[in-house]
Amino acid sequence: MPSFPLIPLGELLTYAPDPHGVEPDRDYPIAGVYGFGRGMIQRAAVTGREMAATQLFRIRAGQFIYSRLKSFEGAYAIVSPEVDGYFVSNEFPTFDLHHEQLEPGFLGWYFRQNRVWRQLASGGKGIGARRERLHPRRLLDHAIPLPPIEQQRRIIAKLDGAALQLKTLRWTADTARAELNATMEAAFRKVIAGAPRVAIGDVAPILRRPVELESNGVYAELGVRSFGKGLFKKPDVIGGELTWQKPFRIHCGDIVFSNIKAWEGAFAVAKPEHHGKVGSHRYLTCVVDTRNATPNFLWYFLQSDAGLAQVQAASPGSADRNRTLSQRKLAAIEIPLPSMDAQFWFDDLQQKASDVQAGQRGVAGELDHLIPALMHQVFE
Repeated sequence: MPSFPLIPLGELLTYAPDPHGVEPDRDYPIAGVYGFGRGMIQRAAVTGREMAATQLFRIRAGQFIYSRLKSFEGAYAIVSPEVDGYFVSNEFPTFDLHHEQLEPGFLGWYFRQNRVWRQLASGGKGIGARRERLHPRRLLDHAIPLPPIEQQRRIIAKLDGAALQLKTLRWTADTARAELNATMEAAFRKVIAGAPRVAIGDVAPILRRPVELESNGVYAELGVRSFGKGLFKKPDVIGGELTWQKPFRIHCGDIVFSNIKAWEGAFAVAKPEHHGKVGSHRYLTCVVDTRNATPNFLWYFLQSDAGLAQVQAASPGSADRNRTLSQRKLAAIEIPLPSMDAQFWFDDLQQKASDVQAGQRGVAGELDHLIPALMHQVFE
């Protein structure tokens, strides 16, 4: 916005703390500020005797607020009506706006730009600048391009309208995704109705393929994301740099389990692009007998509520890092095994659903760039 004058925020905002002593028997609804320009946090009320603070600060709708400690990650906001009258600590400086010059919505959108967060954070000193608290004086010295008030309102209307459309599109996509998942679950229940149950070890036994390491060898390593989100490429490893690690080879069609995170869905089917890569000794590979089962059908069952419950039961332990998947218990997990025709039919349905979801992700990716592009157009 080079055609508009740069005005220091000190000429547009007034520091406006509203301190209140904490009374032991009084309830105090507490607010906070989300990072990355996501607005206000609305927390439950806390009684005075439950907190260590002796003083809190009341905030009002329409004020500008930020977190001293989290300013580097975009913890700036206009106080929303939902938290009008709530309280914050002294870590959240609050300001009144000069409304004859500045619209709250305009300032709110301006502070959703990460380039602005970076500019303010760069005023710190040394490597740890991003961790230093932003002083109100530093904020008030920051100058913003300021169009006339009517143009500010037009800008707000444009960005608010785009944000509302984006929210509607996301809601529609989420609804469609939920309906698709429900359809898949219903189809799966129909396919497995009356099917015999067998131990997974009978149709997909554990098989590990040790890698003979060469000191100068470079090995493409894979990891497994939790919650059924697939395999991912890790940095390559050099054979001579490995000490206690023992990599194993992965082949296309393997069901690859993280033996420490399987309980939260960290297992996936290896695809053609994963063939020949390696996983550490913390991963187990089940090789499916494709005469009796398909990898994707087994994966779907294991990711279902019934299947995941068995995986969790096969991963004893109370702490996350100690919930190690037992090879013996994994092999004993019971799976429904309908005919191969039924499995092929369901796999085809899975593929169609996956294609639809991939399209939705592509649209979502484009939508993610919509607001930043508009903000760039408006402010830069």
